[in-house]
Amino acid sequence: MSDAIVVGSGPNGLSCAATLAARGVSVTVVEAGERIGGGARSSELTVPGLLHDDCSAAHPLSPSVPALTSLGLDRHGLEWAWAEVDLAHPLDEGGASMLRSIDATVAGLGPAGSAWRRMFGPSAEAFEAVCEDALGPVLHLPRHPLDLGRFGLRAAMPATLLARALRTPGARALFGGVAAHAFSPLSLPMSSAAGMLLISACHQNGWPVARGGSQAIVDALAAVVLEHDGRIETGRPVRSLDELPEADAIVLDLAPGAVAEIAGARLPARVARAYRRYRHGPGAFKLDLAVAGGVPWRDAGARRAGTVHVIGSFEEIVVAERDVARGRMPGRPFVLVGQQYLADPTRSKGDVHPVWTYAHVPHGYPGDATEAMLDQIERFAPGLRERVIARFARPPGELAAYNPNFVGGDISTGSNTWLRALIRPRLAVDPYASGIPGVYICSAATPPGAGAHGMNGYNAAQSVLRQLGAG
Repeated sequence: MSDAIVVGSGPNGLSCAATLAARGVSVTVVEAGERIGGGARSSELTVPGLLHDDCSAAHPLSPSVPALTSLGLDRHGLEWAWAEVDLAHPLDEGGASMLRSIDATVAGLGPAGSAWRRMFGPSAEAFEAVCEDALGPVLHLPRHPLDLGRFGLRAAMPATLLARALRTPGARALFGGVAAHAFSPLSLPMSSAAGMLLISACHQNGWPVARGGSQAIVDALAAVVLEHDGRIETGRPVRSLDELPEADAIVLDLAPGAVAEIAGARLPARVARAYRRYRHGPGAFKLDLAVAGGVPWRDAGARRAGTVHVIGSFEEIVVAERDVARGRMPGRPFVLVGQQYLADPTRSKGDVHPVWTYAHVPHGYPGDATEAMLDQIERFAPGLRERVIARFARPPGELAAYNPNFVGGDISTGSNTWLRALIRPRLAVDPYASGIPGVYICSAATPPGAGAHGMNGYNAAQSVLRQLGAG
């Protein structure tokens, strides 16, 4: 029997381990921390009984990707839950644009509805085919070239250019807020890609949450590893590859800089240079709130939405993301609010609800964004502060301490400039191979990038299986 060691137990490390274990590989997962999960942990951060997602929250891609669907995770308790409205984007002039099924979204966008359907309808209808090509290595022979081509033409555009086709401020703001999930200036090429993919995913899957917290995803993946006689060891930091026993494959769920440190002189010089020069993106400032009665949004749609984008107009998003990329803290940052309890009431305690928020801030931002974030939310939900009974903040430095892959608070594990979007973490036919025979990287620094969907780990597992002759 072949054997593999996976270093790191985030959703990608565990997805890789579970995929290998299910294919008959003897797997050991080694985790530096005392808890598994990486960016998909859930904790009682504010008051006892309130369950907050530590980082990853909504999962629009996860219900349909093979990294999760191929493993029968429902047998291990993974269950998806949806809010009545997937996403709301409140507007200063009143009301909110809402992202739901494509028919409901188009109906709510008025004069911009037909353009929205033309823009996102084809990729939503062909979503599984698009994912099959878009969520793997960039350099490959497409299995669905026409679907990928239609998707790619729009995804390659700057979001500022693609938004011109949407005739109303509400439609442009809705698109811009989703595109901004890339933590990238919206004027750059490829800045439409995240918006295209996540909106298409919503029209196909909605934006569900994991019942019982995002921790349920990694717990289910861990259960697959264990049911195939794999092992998971926590509290075991790895500082060098020499500390690990011999194995047919070693897979590192680590940022490229950490891989370079651990691999040392064994790493080919060209790969070591690429990993050490790997550029991280802007940071996040995480703020969790315990809110009596929930957030008092002016708009009724926002009160029913699992996710709320808080910033205002498309133009305001462009300015905020540009400032963050240039290292300036915007006066009005882009704030994302998660109301997961609307889909999963077990996270609340009576009438006190866990509200998940983070803001886009410069890389390594040393300041306190709490008041700026609360100001942004109060702009659309007057009276919020009076309802907050507890709060828990994680600035970029503390996010990096919580998960070392989040260098400088970069929860995407890498900048999403157009070049980095195409070359993650280096230019290579197999981006999961480290250049050391039998050693691989599977973190969010590899294709397809950030998320708790586990596709990076799944793709790395396919590379391992090919090496082992089992692919």
